Amino acid sequence: MKLLAAAALALLSWSALAQEPYPSKPIRILVGYAAGGGNDIIVRVMLPELQKGLGQPVIVENKPGAQSIVAAELAARAPADGYTLFMGPSGPMTINPATYSKLPYSPLRDFAPISLICEFPLLVTVDARLPVRTVNELIAYAKANPGKLSYGTPGTGTSLHLAMEEIAAKAGVQFLHVPFKGQADSAQALMGGHIMAQVDSTGWARQVDAGTFRLLATLGDRRTRWNAPTVKELGIDTVSNSPYGLVGPKGLPPPVLKRLHDAFKAASDDPENMKTLQQLDQLYWYKSSEDYAKWAAERLQAERATIERVGLLVK
Repeated sequence: MKLLAAAALALLSWSALAQEPYPSKPIRILVGYAAGGGNDIIVRVMLPELQKGLGQPVIVENKPGAQSIVAAELAARAPADGYTLFMGPSGPMTINPATYSKLPYSPLRDFAPISLICEFPLLVTVDARLPVRTVNELIAYAKANPGKLSYGTPGTGTSLHLAMEEIAAKAGVQFLHVPFKGQADSAQALMGGHIMAQVDSTGWARQVDAGTFRLLATLGDRRTRWNAPTVKELGIDTVSNSPYGLVGPKGLPPPVLKRLHDAFKAASDDPENMKTLQQLDQLYWYKSSEDYAKWAAERLQAERATIERVGLLVK
């Protein structure tokens, strides 16, 4: 009898929990980089509107490490109840397993995409002292000097590295890739004449505004505030970007997913967030949960072809 009573009590408790409206307690958003960076600033600016839309406190937890893989794994392993989320550039759904032998989750199977809101523009800059004023001139130099045009990125296998290799393949040239730990290191190398070009997001904006660096082109599908042309405009048929994505663990109940999506979309559209995006030189780039999932799958497939071609495929 005691066993039956305990089972009945457990069933009632579970039933009450299942009927409990979402959300009924604070929600945490994991950010895979240190506090104070662009990733961190974006989500914190959105907090007031998110909390208003969800009716609960939203807490940001910074879990830096391994290009955000540490934070992404924590989110993937969390209960699928909508109380632990992950936000970062492209989200973990586009960290390509083809370049990571021990990625602790499946990008497409272990996450529930919620929304994309904005993108880091990826651009090509050179030292202003270099007599190169366009991407076509950069490619002409690479054709005349195979393997000698050096460019820096935040690391091997990153979207920036793969984008440049895609450009090299389409233009029929050979670049020399030099990986760095981050934008600051590659910027110093560019200023010191150790590399000829830098490919990154907008961490170099001050150098471009000051005339120290020259902006040649953007790798995305839209011009930025500096009005540099896209590489596609220049006749190279490729587009690469780095959007921000919000995801939760796989198996989020549809009502929870919709509630999160709607609150996140409202916070994304808030004028204060739009103002912050402009200050950080980022572009609004919304995608719904369904469109986010489709985009991520297509991106992984396209990048895998480049990974195979440049010899980075993990076997």
